[in-house]
Amino acid sequence: VTMNPVVGLDVSKGESQVQAFLDKGKPYRKSFSIKHTLDGLESLLEFLRDIEKLADGKQPSVILESTGQYHMPVIQFLEEQQYVYIIVNPLISHRARSTNLHKVKTDAIDAYHLCELYYKEELEPYKKRGIQLLNLRNLTRQQETVSSTAAQTKLQLQSILDQVFPEYRGVFGNLYSKISLQILLIFPTSKEVLSVNESDLTNKIAELCTTRSEKWAKEKAISLREAALRNPFQNNLYQSHIFNLRMFINIVLQYQEHLSKLAAEIDALAKEIEEYEIIQSIPGVGEKIAATIISEIGEIERFNHPKKLVAFAGIDPSVYSSGRFTASINRITKRGSSRLRQALFMAVQCGIRDARKQKTSDEIIPRNKKLREFYDKKREEGKPFRVAIIACANKLLHWIYALLKRKMAFQNTD
Repeated sequence: VTMNPVVGLDVSKGESQVQAFLDKGKPYRKSFSIKHTLDGLESLLEFLRDIEKLADGKQPSVILESTGQYHMPVIQFLEEQQYVYIIVNPLISHRARSTNLHKVKTDAIDAYHLCELYYKEELEPYKKRGIQLLNLRNLTRQQETVSSTAAQTKLQLQSILDQVFPEYRGVFGNLYSKISLQILLIFPTSKEVLSVNESDLTNKIAELCTTRSEKWAKEKAISLREAALRNPFQNNLYQSHIFNLRMFINIVLQYQEHLSKLAAEIDALAKEIEEYEIIQSIPGVGEKIAATIISEIGEIERFNHPKKLVAFAGIDPSVYSSGRFTASINRITKRGSSRLRQALFMAVQCGIRDARKQKTSDEIIPRNKKLREFYDKKREEGKPFRVAIIACANKLLHWIYALLKRKMAFQNTD
């Protein structure tokens, strides 16, 4: 039978009372206190690892009450160490306590009660959610890592393409579309392209891209032949270049396949979390950005004020003062989650851009009207672009905080 260990933390200002259970009805050791310092949290980590060994390798969950700001250092620490934690509304834990006849209120007993509460049925949704958020964060971070590696590979591919077939770039709208890379894999040089006639080329393109018309395939075949004739490298002396080009094409195609699988996995997991839909109601926030935002924020109950969330994203201005001097140029702190910060900047830029694929007039019709108005106001005040974007990210985060707290969708009205 697998064990189900838990560690209860009764959090107060600057310290926590710790109690562990190895399984239901099996408390382990007497409770003890740890300070919220580096040493204190390090000793908590050692204790958590000891519990894991005693519970046959099963990582303990951590349960604690929502205490406004006092639990912040503990939560950040648990997140960094990848422990599933459950934040319980004090009302739930208080109700569970009041069913007990002994009216005792001590931190040690509170930590003990939290552990007992963990084994009750009503906490199942909290447990499931904690695991979902941790999984989602792992996947969105993996997606970011693979994306940045893929971007590096694309640069290497471009650099070799410039030495073999630079004219190929304009043939397909997107050099990195699947059809473009597959055709380049078969015809990496002018010689290869010109060795087949136009109709064979058309057939090959049509065969690889079944979603487009025969006419489109013919246009691309003509365009490819013209590019091959214009290409300055008619004879490629270096076989190594062609070998490397094909290798990089295959790597990019593999990355694209992994990224699409990751995106599907993230979407499926995120759909089980109600905030995913709420955040996507904000214009400019798509699936990828929404998944990153909810996985990085985690439980909104961690933050008792929007300013705490802004500080967590590191987009609050730093304050530098010494004696009577206070700096007039304040950069953002860049503490907290860099991934959340980048996702917010992307969301702002998507929200204030023109929503149309092709502009028919000079006026800007943004996706997010409210955000665009705020951005324009900041620019009219003489704020530089980056400062205005940071102000918008700050505004956006305040909206996200309100939506998540109220569990409501965004209203993009006048």
